[in-house]
Amino acid sequence: MRVPLNTLAALCLLPFGLTSSLCAQEAPSPSGPPPASKAAPEQPVDIGDTQTLKVNVNLVNVYFSVRDKNGYITNLGKDDCQIFEDKALQKTRNFTQEKNLPLTIGILLDTSGSQQNVLPMEQEAGAEFLKDMLTPKDEAFLISFDINVDLLADYTNSPRELKRALDKAIINTGAGTGSVTGNGAPRGTLLYDAVYLAAHDKLHQEAGRKVIVMLTDGQDQGSQENIRTAIEAVQKSNAIVYVILIADRGAYGSFGYSGAGDMDRLARETGGRVINVGSNGKRLQDAFSQIQDELRTQYLASYTPTNLKADGSFRTLNITCGKDTKVQTRKGYYALADNAGND
Repeated sequence: MRVPLNTLAALCLLPFGLTSSLCAQEAPSPSGPPPASKAAPEQPVDIGDTQTLKVNVNLVNVYFSVRDKNGYITNLGKDDCQIFEDKALQKTRNFTQEKNLPLTIGILLDTSGSQQNVLPMEQEAGAEFLKDMLTPKDEAFLISFDINVDLLADYTNSPRELKRALDKAIINTGAGTGSVTGNGAPRGTLLYDAVYLAAHDKLHQEAGRKVIVMLTDGQDQGSQENIRTAIEAVQKSNAIVYVILIADRGAYGSFGYSGAGDMDRLARETGGRVINVGSNGKRLQDAFSQIQDELRTQYLASYTPTNLKADGSFRTLNITCGKDTKVQTRKGYYALADNAGND
C-alpha cells in the first residue's frame, strides 16, 4: 500500500521517525510538459536555474553524462548528440555542460542491523564527500532508514551540520519495539519507503540537479512502497539515484544478501548506477569520488516534445552521442499536466 502524502501526517503519529518538517510538506505539482493549448505557446527561457521538466514552457530537460574508453567526454556540443522520445527524434533547443548548476543531494543511510560494522566508515566517507561536493549554492539532506525512516538533517549547505547529523546515526534493529509497518515483525529495513519519501516529499519541488546517494546492502523488509513505486517517484521528481552497495558479508552468515539486482534497476532506470564496495573503506572513498566526477561532467539538454499530450504516460528517452560512447541518463519521464496527481 502506498503512503500518500495526505496521510503522511497520520503516519507521523506512529513511531515512523519523520520530523515535522518532512511530514508537513504539501503535495507538489509534478513536472512534465503541459497539455496542448490554443493559445500561443510561451517562448523557451534561459534554463540555467529553472525547474526541470518545466511545465509552463513545454520543455523537457534531461541530465546525462557521456563516456568512451578514455573516460568522460566534456567537449560535446548540441550537434554531437541526438535525443529520441519514444523512438521519435526530437529537436534539441538548449545544450550546456551544467557542472555549475545548483545541486541538491539526498543522502540515504541504511542503519539496519546488517550495517553495524560498516556504519563508521560510511559516516566518515559520507562527511568527506559532502565537504568536497557542496558549494554555497548547493543543498543536502540526510535520511536514515531501518525499521523507521528518520530525517536526520533537513536542507542545509553546511558540511559541518551534515557531519554532525551523520555522526548521530545509530543502528536500529527494533528489537523489542516491533515494526511500524503493522506486520508485527521486530526487524525490518524500510528502503523503498525511504526512497519514495526522499523523492516525493523532499526532491520533487526542488529545481536544478537532484541526486540521491544511497548507502545500503540493497535489501528491503517491511516497506509499504515497492521497487516499482520507488522508481516512479524518483522519475517524477527528475532525480538520479546512485547506490553504493556496502555490507558486512559476515553479518549474513551462510545466507548472503540479494539486494544487488533491485538496486541496479533502481539506479539504471533513474540515470545513475550501482557501485559495489563490499566492506572496503578505500573502495567506498573511490565510489564517492566517481560520483563526484560524474556530477561534474554532466550535460543538460532541453527540447520541446513532439508529443504534447499531458496524458500521464511514461515516455522513454534515448540519447546517442556517437559511436563507441556510452550515455548515462534516466530511462524516461511521466508526461503530467501541472494539475495532475502524483499517484
